[in-house]
Amino acid sequence: MTRVRIDMFASLDGCTAGEPSPEHPMGADWNLLTEAHVATRTMRERVFGDTSGGGTTGVDDRYAAAQFEGVGAEIMGAGMFGLHANPDPDWKGWWGDRPPFGSPVYVLTHTAPRPSIPMEGGTVFHFRGGSIQRVLVEAFDAAGGLDVRVGGGVGTARAFLRAGVVDHLHVAIAPVLLGTGPRLWSDLRRLEESYTVSSETAESGTIHVTFAR
Repeated sequence: MTRVRIDMFASLDGCTAGEPSPEHPMGADWNLLTEAHVATRTMRERVFGDTSGGGTTGVDDRYAAAQFEGVGAEIMGAGMFGLHANPDPDWKGWWGDRPPFGSPVYVLTHTAPRPSIPMEGGTVFHFRGGSIQRVLVEAFDAAGGLDVRVGGGVGTARAFLRAGVVDHLHVAIAPVLLGTGPRLWSDLRRLEESYTVSSETAESGTIHVTFAR
């Protein structure tokens, strides 16, 4: 059965990486929150093309690998795609000619309609306005029975959580205090009551918290 999944990164005080910019495509504090994630064998191979077998192979790597499994379509906000910082109609995202998604990606934007952008490796960026429920219906059809992943940024993820449509939320909590930036948990009081919650601490000190239905 198709699920709606989210994977997020946050600090111990619940802050996320911040808004994307040309200088910091994933947010100013992205490196602080994802150091252990980026160091995994899975990320080095799947995202950075490193086939040497290097990288960590413990708990962090297991969660990194799970993020790539069973995903048939992706949804992301305009900021994550880079439309706010790069309004150029020829902009194709932060990921180069071969993005790591390998599936249809639906970009939520008020500038839709825009032409779809096919990329190497099976990724096709589609641009959609309207309600998240409407986009979800299209993403479910495209996923072909696999899961739909909501990739972020934090505003998009929180919108799906507030709508009550998320079946599986994984948050990797890095052992750092940011004290600033968008907060993941604002206005989500008692979210845990709708899920079974579990946690696991990795060798890096990252705490992996899972909310599952």
